[in-house]
Amino acid sequence: MDSTDSNSAVTKTNFLERNEHSFAQYIRILGKGKRGTRSFTREEARAAMGQILDGQVLDLQLGAFLMLLRVKEETPDEIAGFVEAAQLELDARTHGKFSDIPVDLDWSSYAGKRRHVPWFLLSIKALASAGYRVFVHGAAGHTHGRLYTQDLAASLHIPLAASPGEAATALDKYNCVFMPLKMIWPRLEDIIQMRSILGLRSPIHSMARLLNPCRASAVIQGVFHPPYLAIHQHAGLALGYRSTLVIKGEGGEIERNPDAKTLAHWTRPEQDPAHGVDELLPMFERRHMKPDTLDPSALNALWRGERDDEYGEAAVISTIELGLRAIKPGTEGLADEARQIWADRDRTLVAQYGEHHGCPLV
Repeated sequence: MDSTDSNSAVTKTNFLERNEHSFAQYIRILGKGKRGTRSFTREEARAAMGQILDGQVLDLQLGAFLMLLRVKEETPDEIAGFVEAAQLELDARTHGKFSDIPVDLDWSSYAGKRRHVPWFLLSIKALASAGYRVFVHGAAGHTHGRLYTQDLAASLHIPLAASPGEAATALDKYNCVFMPLKMIWPRLEDIIQMRSILGLRSPIHSMARLLNPCRASAVIQGVFHPPYLAIHQHAGLALGYRSTLVIKGEGGEIERNPDAKTLAHWTRPEQDPAHGVDELLPMFERRHMKPDTLDPSALNALWRGERDDEYGEAAVISTIELGLRAIKPGTEGLADEARQIWADRDRTLVAQYGEHHGCPLV
């Protein structure tokens, strides 16, 4: 190397040292080794996610950030900070159009189903038919071989919206709506779809379940890994939502498995105690056989009363009850109300949803 090249290298090094990327500090916090690594404060998490959503972060930095967090595992304060940054960005970008939409229950759907059809979609329809306003958001396609809400909603005549205006219209008419994450936070959708590149789920899958774009008074969540139950519970408490409920749902979705014990982790900051865990025992003495194949047509057939399915009906009714627990925390008799809601459903309701009735479909 001649003196000119040497001087150029020194000048470039000095430049980089003096002009470290503003996001590098967050990677350093996570990656300083076993003794130097620490979790973000809530404020740091909010600032880091703010830079990501603003497009200030290089892809290389984003990949390092996501995987270092994945290895460490997110804390409640980190998830709360990430969610706050996303909500601030959404309100600024849409001028508060989402937070102006009245919603009773925020329902996230990101995992997809592979062992059973998504019976919880009938729970959503039933709650809506009983007058509860349910806003559903989710993503699809990031894991092969699963059934996603985004792909099935139209076949079940659940309204799909592409804008806050369409979402508000659908809720006013039908009390439920599904909105793809890409229509709410395109950047977060892009990151979720990076799973096929990174090989692992990212912290975005965790924060997505608490995003609550319409600021519903109640938030219900399903996770797959039991250690995340308490993390999501305390993140919901930190965010100050009036009521949250999180379960280890079938396949990671918000769906109770009637064959297994379910631990419902709840928060209700306005009441005492502010958080706790309810143990819901199995509904059957013997487990049901898992179906050999997944037939989505079973969903509409069960709704219309054209199919007998002990497991499916129990999953639907018990998941309706979970929704009621979130909407009306501390209320007695919700199991009976859930059964009544299912019994009273309008079995022709599937013919009333859809594009021919002014309901926007994406």
